Amino acid sequence: MPITKSAKKALRQNQKRKAKNLVYKKKMKNLIKEVRSLVSEKKIEDAKKLLPQIYKSLDKSAKVGVIKKNTASRKKSRITKSVNKKV
Repeated sequence: MPITKSAKKALRQNQKRKAKNLVYKKKMKNLIKEVRSLVSEKKIEDAKKLLPQIYKSLDKSAKVGVIKKNTASRKKSRITKSVNKKV
């Protein structure tokens, strides 16, 4: 456990930041998982309707620093590619 006053404050800050980051991560992962399951079930139209929400979630996560910008771009690209793939 932290002993100094500054270390205690740093611990509180880390806990708050972790909680915020987890919200963004869960939102992102759940949307991606949902789209992947829709694509595997051949429900392409439903998956396409979720794309804007995924883009928003990924962009926001990159903006606040949960993931890096290129990671967000890569994820968006791969999801879009899987949705648009001709089956």
